[in-house]
Amino acid sequence: MTDDTVRLSMIGQVLRGRWRTLVVLAVLGALIGAGSSVILSPGYRTTSSVLLQGPREADELLTQAEVATSSVVLDRAAAGLGDGMTGAELRDRVATSVAQGNVITIEATGDTAEQTQRMADQIASEFVKYSTQIIAGSGDAAVQLAQERRETLRQQVQQTNQRISELSAKVNEGKTTVESVQLRTELQGLRSSIESAMSSLNAADTASGLGNMVVLGSAELPSSAAAPTLPQLALGGAALFFLIGLFGHLFTARTDRRLRDEEEIAAAIGGPVLATFDAVERPPAGTTVRAKLLRDDRPWNVPRIDVAADEIDSDVLYRRLVSRLPHRRLLVLAADGDPAGQAAAERLAALAGRWLTVVTVSPARPVVADTDADGVVVVTSLGSRSAWELVGIAEAIADAGLAMVGTVLIRPVRPTRARPGAPTPSDHEALAGTA
Repeated sequence: MTDDTVRLSMIGQVLRGRWRTLVVLAVLGALIGAGSSVILSPGYRTTSSVLLQGPREADELLTQAEVATSSVVLDRAAAGLGDGMTGAELRDRVATSVAQGNVITIEATGDTAEQTQRMADQIASEFVKYSTQIIAGSGDAAVQLAQERRETLRQQVQQTNQRISELSAKVNEGKTTVESVQLRTELQGLRSSIESAMSSLNAADTASGLGNMVVLGSAELPSSAAAPTLPQLALGGAALFFLIGLFGHLFTARTDRRLRDEEEIAAAIGGPVLATFDAVERPPAGTTVRAKLLRDDRPWNVPRIDVAADEIDSDVLYRRLVSRLPHRRLLVLAADGDPAGQAAAERLAALAGRWLTVVTVSPARPVVADTDADGVVVVTSLGSRSAWELVGIAEAIADAGLAMVGTVLIRPVRPTRARPGAPTPSDHEALAGTA
């Protein structure tokens, strides 16, 4: 099997075995996303544009953008709106930027579409008024200077025109001589001078209109709330938590060091695999209400087989294993925390009689007491113990001076159907298998 096939198989197992948990996580994520909309959802958003006429420097445009969000402009806009907001509250709802073509863009955010439109229009209007007042109050001297400059330029143009007229009359009267050529050259220079003066005069006239600002129409009425909206946040939260749960299960399975391969278990325990039995996977004792509802107290990667639970319940295979064991005193060893392995060990001992004794050890610190037994049969479930735990059990058996006879593996399975009217198997009858 390729890696992609293995991943898809694991994802399918997670979806089948933990779909209730994933659904609960998705609902929780949707609730958190919906709750975060109070902070993250901006509401409705629209923009208003103000055109600054005449040539402008980049620094001047940035300064005007700052003026649009000044406390004076926002306080006046808040007073004009009359909905109880202050200028400080408007500051968090307004942003400005400089667009191409000497345009200041004012972006407003509000709770409703109508409120947002009125807010943007009001701020743009107050911005134009305030900027005009600033220019009118501080530009008297500049206006007077510009007027004097324009008057001087007009006098220069008038004198130049008179001189051009005189030269033209002289040139036309005489014949073509060196002097007439020089006069024509001077005349051409004067014409260039007057064109330059006219350009300067036009520039001065343009400069006199630098204070003109125009609001480019009313702000557009927003048709819907700006992203991210409450449904978007709820859907995003549900998807995020679902994926976190899904990949969390896959990551846990990847980092799980417990052995599930028969050859690896045999190598770690140091004995051959005598038989592998299937066991109907059972919920652990003391199951909580949450575990009963979500069914997350059972391994999600337990194989599913298309049989009923009582169809694999048989003592035949256990008796065959007992008959193959050497007829001498043996210990049947199982680890704590492995109910399926302990149940199988007790079942083997019950079928064998007095010459099999069940011993339970701690996987963290296994200790096998001194006994007159001849060997040990280890019973363990697939995926219940790590390699180091199995090595520790094997070392404990060697320290007790006992021989390793072999290993009996229990493979938990989950039947996909139940036989109608069939009784529920008891704990000691829940195990069955194939040798």
